[in-house]
Amino acid sequence: MKKFVTGLLAGAMALSLCACSGNGNTDGGEEKQVLVVSSFNLAEDITARDVFEPFEEEFNCKVTKELDVVSTRLQKLQQNQENSEVDIIELSQVTATQGAQAGLFQEVDYSKIPNIENQIDVAQALNKGYGPAYTVNALGIIYDKEAVGFEITSWADLWKPELKNKIAIPTFSNTFGPAFVNIASDYKGVNVADDNGDAAFEALAELKPNVVKTYSKSADVANMMSSGEIDVAVVGDYAYNVVNKARENLTFFFPEGTYASFNTINITKNCKNLDLAYKWINYRLSVEVETRTSSLENDGLGEVPVNKNVQLEAGSNVERTFNAVQSNAKAVDFDVVLPLMDDWSNKWNQALND
Repeated sequence: MKKFVTGLLAGAMALSLCACSGNGNTDGGEEKQVLVVSSFNLAEDITARDVFEPFEEEFNCKVTKELDVVSTRLQKLQQNQENSEVDIIELSQVTATQGAQAGLFQEVDYSKIPNIENQIDVAQALNKGYGPAYTVNALGIIYDKEAVGFEITSWADLWKPELKNKIAIPTFSNTFGPAFVNIASDYKGVNVADDNGDAAFEALAELKPNVVKTYSKSADVANMMSSGEIDVAVVGDYAYNVVNKARENLTFFFPEGTYASFNTINITKNCKNLDLAYKWINYRLSVEVETRTSSLENDGLGEVPVNKNVQLEAGSNVERTFNAVQSNAKAVDFDVVLPLMDDWSNKWNQALND
């Protein structure tokens, strides 16, 4: 009987050891901390290599990824806030503002993020209690100088009558749609916060004769530029490589007073691993990680950093955007804009599509 009990105990121990060795959250029998990160479903292999796996190694933890489009992830968190396992969520600036206003995030203790002090000024201006920005894009103009017949040097030049039926601009639902409303308001010399954008839509109605089409995809711009349907386009820097190949001798630049669009990192209200969440944010903002994610080598992400100490490849598209953002870009104030979005969408259609 004694031998039988001993055998049972030995078998139970063996099963226990097998179970531990098969658990991806353990290390030598010791359970690892798990951080659940909701992020963009782009370049998953590259992001795993350059972001997720180095974090796991550095902090001896396990990262569980929830990857999907921005709107789906925010909606999922909002519908299941109390039971959500997500600790950290990476979102575009507008959806992050929606989440903050819906009470989905914790206010951030910036003293626990030492690297936040190294953000460029326009990114630091966004730190109003919630998650900081970790990468940025900017809005520019790409055009065929020979076809246009003159040099475009400012946003105001888009309203010149010489550009009739020559321009494409992003549709309102595009990342930079609200930014272009701000540009139109700036053209009128009015802050959108002062008149809820009324002057902007007057300006857009005046611009309509010059606009061939509003677009949602960079590929559409490339096709129109290739066919000669347009000679000028307002595009985000991320579209440059696609559109620039569509026609020879195109010029791309960031006008003075351009607008930036940021991606941010927030801590969810129901975060179960707060200490590791702060480590994630600080890690994402570090020189080491932002240098790695800004690189285009080995099919790198080519994200534009917000850490001002990152050394970028001279003459690269990433450096060009970084310099433009650091020197003259503004950020859309979505605290002001978000309540106006439905109204703006209607007015946009009236100004440009009716």
